[in-house]
Amino acid sequence: MHQIVIVGGGAGGLELATRLGDTLGRTGRAGITLIEKARTHFWKPHLHEIAAGSMDLDVHALDYLAQSHWHHFRFRIGEMVGLDREQRLVHLAPYHDDEGTIVTEARSFHYDTLVLAVGSNTNDFGTPGVAENAIALETTEEADRFHRRLVNAFLRAHAQTTPLRPEQLQVAIVGAGATGVELAAELHNATRDLVSYNLDRIEPDKDIRLHLIEASPRILPALPERISDSAHRMLAQLKVQVHTGARVAEVLPQAVRLASGAIIPAELVVWAAGVKAPAFLSELGLETNAINQLVVTATLQTTRDERIFALGDCAAAPWLGHEGKWVPPRAQAAHQQSSHLVRELARQLQGKPLRPFHYRDFGSLVSLGEYSTVGNLMGNFVGGNMWVEGLFARWMYVSLYKMHQMALHGFWKMALNTVARFISRRTEPHVKLH
Repeated sequence: MHQIVIVGGGAGGLELATRLGDTLGRTGRAGITLIEKARTHFWKPHLHEIAAGSMDLDVHALDYLAQSHWHHFRFRIGEMVGLDREQRLVHLAPYHDDEGTIVTEARSFHYDTLVLAVGSNTNDFGTPGVAENAIALETTEEADRFHRRLVNAFLRAHAQTTPLRPEQLQVAIVGAGATGVELAAELHNATRDLVSYNLDRIEPDKDIRLHLIEASPRILPALPERISDSAHRMLAQLKVQVHTGARVAEVLPQAVRLASGAIIPAELVVWAAGVKAPAFLSELGLETNAINQLVVTATLQTTRDERIFALGDCAAAPWLGHEGKWVPPRAQAAHQQSSHLVRELARQLQGKPLRPFHYRDFGSLVSLGEYSTVGNLMGNFVGGNMWVEGLFARWMYVSLYKMHQMALHGFWKMALNTVARFISRRTEPHVKLH
């Protein structure tokens, strides 16, 4: 039986494994295996809500083992550390639990077709102090760790009898892309919710400071200027202190030092500036670019091995119809590439030639929490380029997550989960308190 191995259980990888399992796996035309180093899946664009405490990880995380049982693929836990292209083997490191006990030994899996969908990591650009003093929201564990530190900071400030130190209750977010902007807006709401739970010695408008730091001349530099300007105005209304044209030179234990020499005190620092693919990809003998992305052809096959495909943030895929441009690292790109490979891998098994991947940009949406959502809808979706804001934009933003859930569960389970969450939210705190 033809063996398709997918490494990486993010949005693209898990959707691909689920849909291939439902088609090729269920009918016995191929064996589908998903390899992932985590036990559960969470939609990465919502990590800022885990960090702020406005979304509960325990409710929204999806168990890979359960998903594999329901959708006819195999889940194998572990981290990919090597590749034998001649023998067509993927090598995994030993997997340890939280106490350091080995759960699975080092092992290898054979593939006939390999799909790498390992996502991306935050790029610290070699900035001193980032690894030691900042949190990068790359995983649910890091987002949850930030939230615990945030709650502890408020409990500490409320209990102490001495005046607040300069850095207390100040949060610095480095990088004003979508993640940084969304986190700043979400934290404004979450911190005020925290104070409302009898932490009345803290005065939100006086004691809490949120700093958003961006090296470019404007926030959301990758998006149209109109979106950037609108988001900037809304953040100003929320009293988020935006620093543009401000390059970070060093992250200190209780502050951020800018290249200008200015010091921004901060009890908590989040690094959300830049992305790069995992470093091990550059050690596999495949072509990579400067940020470790695998260079792929129009069919999403790696340039040096036609049996190996890559999708999502870890792939440098040409944007057909846009000379010299690459498909941007967005959730919608991973979703489209996953849908494309579901069709093309089935065609390949039938001996048919692979067709090229055409990325369609449906625009960008940036959530500012309960306050607003701004963005633009593009392409065939609206027949042009339409500016959206407010409630309709918020609905469109939420629908992106619902589309991901529908790809994993089908319409009825997605709908029932949505109704159940709507009911349960009526009896829960607005922000996670632990």
